[in-house]
Amino acid sequence: MTSEQWDKLLAVIDGKLVEPMPVGFIIDSPWLANWAGISTLDYFSSEQMWFEANLKAVERFPDVIFLPGFWSEFGMCTEPSAFGAKCTWRENEMPFAGEVITDISDINNLAKPNPQTDGLAPFVLNRLKHYAGQMDQAGHAIKFAVARGPLNIACFLMNSTDFLMAIRTNPEPIHRLLAIVTDFLIDWLKLQAETFSSIDGVLILDDIVGFLGEDDFKAMALPYLERIFQSLDVPVRFFHNDAGGVVCAPYLEQIGVNLFNFSFNHSLSEMKALTNNAVTLLGNIPTLEVLAAGTVEDVQRSVHEATEGIEDKSRIILSCGGGVPGGVSSDNIEAFVSAVE
Repeated sequence: MTSEQWDKLLAVIDGKLVEPMPVGFIIDSPWLANWAGISTLDYFSSEQMWFEANLKAVERFPDVIFLPGFWSEFGMCTEPSAFGAKCTWRENEMPFAGEVITDISDINNLAKPNPQTDGLAPFVLNRLKHYAGQMDQAGHAIKFAVARGPLNIACFLMNSTDFLMAIRTNPEPIHRLLAIVTDFLIDWLKLQAETFSSIDGVLILDDIVGFLGEDDFKAMALPYLERIFQSLDVPVRFFHNDAGGVVCAPYLEQIGVNLFNFSFNHSLSEMKALTNNAVTLLGNIPTLEVLAAGTVEDVQRSVHEATEGIEDKSRIILSCGGGVPGGVSSDNIEAFVSAVE
């Protein structure tokens, strides 16, 4: 992210009206690899190809704030791998992390990993170290410490069905699991911030939050998200949940979140009301149906529909309802930008 983009992001979060309305997208391996013309496996295994794909995107679309920017990630495998998950890799598919907990009693044997040494975490940091200088030469800096959220990771370690059922049937070991994962995540975020002095933001991605009712959210997600988001003293605290966002939206300010990316099923107006206009919103046109599969005209129409009737255009960064999916064309991104302008 450039210093100019960072300043614009801070201004929007501070409630200042920026014209034209800023455009931002979460981008990572599901879109970047295919768009850059390389295999998914090459994107993950070649630091140079990873860097060149990200550089190509920021140079191709200089008017877009790409978040978190040069994201060093291994799909959903980064954090689960630190707990010993077997990671399966294919040429042109996203990697998958296998279960570690096959019986709920296995949680008693779970230990907190060390992000300095365990799983793929050291590879994430080394990739950034190797290319930090070239990012700087291109006018970009590493601004975010990034991690998947505690419920998201827990669902990979167990499997989502067993995890969600156990929230109701056996909550005590689930609390133990979430506490261990949260302790690890705080260590991991702090390590990233200590490694790169330019980091001044945190991004947590956890769409499992959207599968909970309010009581379960308050018991099983709220306290752990609060601990995570308040573990770093940074001005940008970014949360991504593109499942149901209604359950968490009223609590985002309490958690410490000030930037939120959510499902396209919720309108910007609805989210402004639910967050009491205290949280900057990143959204909100359909991802697959419009941004990926739609025509240029579909994209432009959807952008206008998303913003129609919104009188207060502060604390909005126009985007799609989630990360940019595979198959989104350059033409559609350009159509999005032009519709905003």
